[in-house]
Amino acid sequence: MPKLTPMMEQYFAIKANHADAILMFRLGDFYEIFFEDAKIASAALDIALTGRDCGQAERAPMCGVPAHAVDGYIAKLVEKGYRVALADQVEDAKPGKGLVKREVIRVVTPGTITDERCLNEERHNYIAAISVDKFGFSLATADITTGLFVAVRFPHVKGQALEINLKLREPRACEQKLLDELVRIAPAEIVLPENFPITRVVENITGLSATIAPAWTFHHANAKKALTQHFGTMHLEGFGIEDDAAEIPAAGALLAYLADTQRSALSQITRLKIYDRQKHMLLDSSSRRNLELTSSAQGKKGSLLWVLDSTKTAAGARLLRNWIELPLLNADEICRRLDAVAEWVQMPIERAELREYLRGICDIERLMSRISTRTGTARDLASLCASAKLLPAIHRLFANTKSAANTDIRRTFDTLDDIAQKISFAITEAPPVSVREGGMIRPGVDKTLDELRNVKENAQAILAEMEAREKNDTGISSLKIRYNRVFGYYIEVTASNLAKVPENYIRRQTLANCERFVTEELKNLEETLLGADEKIIALEFEIFDALRREIVEEMARIQFMAAVLATLDSLQSLAEVAEKNGYTKPAVTKDGCIFIRGGRHPVVEKLTPTPFVPNDTEILAENRLGVITGPNMAGKSTYMRQVALIVLMAQMGSFVPADEAKIGVVDRVFTRVGASDDLATGQSTFMVEMTEVANILNNATTNSLVLLDEIGRGTSTYDGLSIAWAVLHYIARTTGTKTLFATHYHELTRLEGKLDGVKNYCFTAQKQGESIVFLRKLVHGEAGQSYGIHVARLAGLPQDVLSHAAELLESFSKTSGHCPEPQLRLERSGAKISTKEHAVIGELRKTEPENMTPLAAISTLMRLKEML
Repeated sequence: MPKLTPMMEQYFAIKANHADAILMFRLGDFYEIFFEDAKIASAALDIALTGRDCGQAERAPMCGVPAHAVDGYIAKLVEKGYRVALADQVEDAKPGKGLVKREVIRVVTPGTITDERCLNEERHNYIAAISVDKFGFSLATADITTGLFVAVRFPHVKGQALEINLKLREPRACEQKLLDELVRIAPAEIVLPENFPITRVVENITGLSATIAPAWTFHHANAKKALTQHFGTMHLEGFGIEDDAAEIPAAGALLAYLADTQRSALSQITRLKIYDRQKHMLLDSSSRRNLELTSSAQGKKGSLLWVLDSTKTAAGARLLRNWIELPLLNADEICRRLDAVAEWVQMPIERAELREYLRGICDIERLMSRISTRTGTARDLASLCASAKLLPAIHRLFANTKSAANTDIRRTFDTLDDIAQKISFAITEAPPVSVREGGMIRPGVDKTLDELRNVKENAQAILAEMEAREKNDTGISSLKIRYNRVFGYYIEVTASNLAKVPENYIRRQTLANCERFVTEELKNLEETLLGADEKIIALEFEIFDALRREIVEEMARIQFMAAVLATLDSLQSLAEVAEKNGYTKPAVTKDGCIFIRGGRHPVVEKLTPTPFVPNDTEILAENRLGVITGPNMAGKSTYMRQVALIVLMAQMGSFVPADEAKIGVVDRVFTRVGASDDLATGQSTFMVEMTEVANILNNATTNSLVLLDEIGRGTSTYDGLSIAWAVLHYIARTTGTKTLFATHYHELTRLEGKLDGVKNYCFTAQKQGESIVFLRKLVHGEAGQSYGIHVARLAGLPQDVLSHAAELLESFSKTSGHCPEPQLRLERSGAKISTKEHAVIGELRKTEPENMTPLAAISTLMRLKEML
């Protein structure tokens, strides 16, 4: 077999360590891709596939992309699910040196991409890692574009070991909470240890193919070492983390993975924060989806985030999303945030100024991440400088604030004056995109740089001055200083004047009519002139890079102020929306009661052209379980979601769409709304419904809020009614949860007065001939009828169908009567009121259909009919 060329040997040596990635190999001004990688990349990037001699009989398939545009091509490959390893020259190419040393300087994956063109500025780009032990799961997440690094624990029952059962179909509580959190953060990439017990479940729920990392990186000692080495500490107690904390394996393994792929110091990650889920309202994935918190079928539009987001900065938008997804549980913290929002509501002039200033603030979090990884440009520094120059004006807007949160911001506010001065002194106002083309350093920053620029800008004048001086000194009036590519700069003297040539002239070339000379001064000037551009670019980059390192040393200060500005932006956004939409400040209490007067749905009222009809809500001890009836389209589902959203908004620190609101802190919001099959797991609509109901009944507490819409509709009428009845009974007698229960089973209204806490409500409607008008008003009592045929008429069903349905309804009403009332449980032990069996039931018990012939079955059926 022919021997490979040295360059291809180098390629294969690097590729062997990155078999799972497309290797981009730097050759001059291009990144080349070879063999199977080239075939994949050429198709994915729509670029030509060529070939290259590699020392073998067959040419190696090859394609390439320009080095200056490589980030765009990498982004396209990563977007299509590929990992990309970037092998660059790590030493200068010099004549006669031989093969240039190359190494992988970065591995780009979906969770580690930093190209702004591939990122949503309003969302974090998370990468996650999960560890498991016998007591539960731990999840660590990071966003390397902002420096965010957090970990959270999902424990099994305290003190009980968690036995992993791979055949278990239904997830345990700790698994379900982990999966719900993964749905919330929607990571771009997920890292799992070898032999992780629920890899397939995680991949199904996230839609990602997991990256498998060596198990040893998840060992507690190794993970702790990775963390302490990164932070430069002996232990983690300074972050409030105990040495034996269960979150360490996931966090350490994730950091080790990032260090391996990024090949840099990751200096933007300055701390690890342990996220305490006990401080936030829990929302499972079903509830997030049903309430449309951050997205709807239309994307962002139609979601709660769409209504509340009036932020002016990217970081503010990300933080506001986080507030919506993680409402607070501590009433004091909620009131603290509400007071700050209220203060900005009361300062409309200052708020308008603040919004204008915030408009000029760049995405400091992501900018600092680029600067810290040495991918930031002079434009990034100029943007940081422009943002910092706005800080003193923003600070002045706090002069009269009195709320605790705003006062703390004012007290800790850092205007970053010194950083702005450093940058503005060195960097031009409009630097170029590239840091390798010059034009980014101001005059006066460096004496040598100024001299080089002077030489470059005045080259012709300098040469003319030297020529005039040489003519004067030698007395040769025809003396010329000329240039060509072979000899460079030279002094040309005609043959008739050779006697006047000074001794310091060095002969270069003799021609027929003249001779050419150089002097030491001319050689030095030539070196300066010809190398000026290259020297200027190199020196400018050196000055820029030194400044960039100085800015990185101030990372903690700058990141702190980025967080402060994001908080300010989120607060003013909530204040702006509150004033514009007529929201009111809620009273948040610890008594568990919910009182809303004139409540409105924050999204629906923005989307509907007609005025929204407000409704009141009272959930107290004596009416903690509301049974809501009424026709389809009357507003039952909208009302229930409205109550949940008002509670959630209050606990995130927002004003609410109501005339008055008193919200007792809710620990969880559960919803069972809508119907859909889960095709991925083969579960029917009814199975999905029952699974969600089981989750609610098993996890809801007296401090939870539960929304149940049409429980039992996925099965037969009597089965559905029985299940709905039993669920209501269980909630009333066992959990005592605050519940809104919408139903078409009017039999359930009989529970008022028989079960403590149950109260009937209905949405009213009026018939106008064959049509119906929905009043959208909730009143105490039960609906008289469902108006199903009237709704069908509004939907446009053919008249023949409607007439036939009306006839059938009248017939059923005369013959069927009412559904018998289910038996109430008198005791929690399960005792029931006994009933006498009908004779037909006794006969049915004796029949054996599986042993009957068709004729015998018909005969038995006729006999039973006669008995009836």
